[in-house]
Amino acid sequence: MSAPTNRIVRHFAELRTSGKRAFVAYICAGDPTLDATIDIVLGLERAGVDVVELGVPFSDPLADGVVNQMAAERALRAGATTPKVLEMIRTLRTKSQIPLVLFTYLNPIYTYGYERFHHDAAAAGVDGILVLDLPPDEVAQNIELKPTPELSHIQLIAPTSPQERIASIAKSAEGFVYYVSRLGVTGAQVEIATGIAEQVALIKTATDVPVCVGFGVSNPEQAATVASMADGVVVGSAIVRLIEKNGSAPDLANQVEAFVKPLVAAVKALA
Repeated sequence: MSAPTNRIVRHFAELRTSGKRAFVAYICAGDPTLDATIDIVLGLERAGVDVVELGVPFSDPLADGVVNQMAAERALRAGATTPKVLEMIRTLRTKSQIPLVLFTYLNPIYTYGYERFHHDAAAAGVDGILVLDLPPDEVAQNIELKPTPELSHIQLIAPTSPQERIASIAKSAEGFVYYVSRLGVTGAQVEIATGIAEQVALIKTATDVPVCVGFGVSNPEQAATVASMADGVVVGSAIVRLIEKNGSAPDLANQVEAFVKPLVAAVKALA
């Protein structure tokens, strides 16, 4: 179970007490640079974001759409590595205590050393980890992949998951459940997916862990609609696209803050 001091667990408890929904923002660590990532996270915090997901740059991010794939490529070209991402987080922690989740694939972790990565990430100030290509079934069958207690292990649930699998995944969830609202890869969409309320309700029959919904949310109206059906909303590609377009701007962090603030406000306005 997650430690009582875990920032994700503590923050979601505070949100629940106040009747507020969570706004989770995704960016790729190191895009456009690791130093810029620190400023962007601080801008997201000023905008009212509750949790930041930091993508660990990886050369083969199969679950990501083209926007996030290109962000990972830019970060790698700029020199971002897994150890450097953790070092950046250590620096960030001298400036902010916002809850942080590492959004990653198994390969970078396994290359680093699975157990060592978890301990080093926690020591750097990471609160949670979401491994996109690590099915819970594999964890159950491989002792070396067992979760470590320092981090909340975020679970993904897809819209095609049958009820028994939803129950199995949800029971092992920590921090929050990330419900993927549509099939395919990440990326902003013109319309939100259907069936979100029903799927969230089904997940909630199996766990008390908060449920956040993502994949495709790109504007305040969509954010409010999705958040009204869950405990929170995740926005990623729309923010990453802004970073892509304005990566060389000296006021990049302020631009991100200005873009995200109305999305956060739409979510926080929900009673």
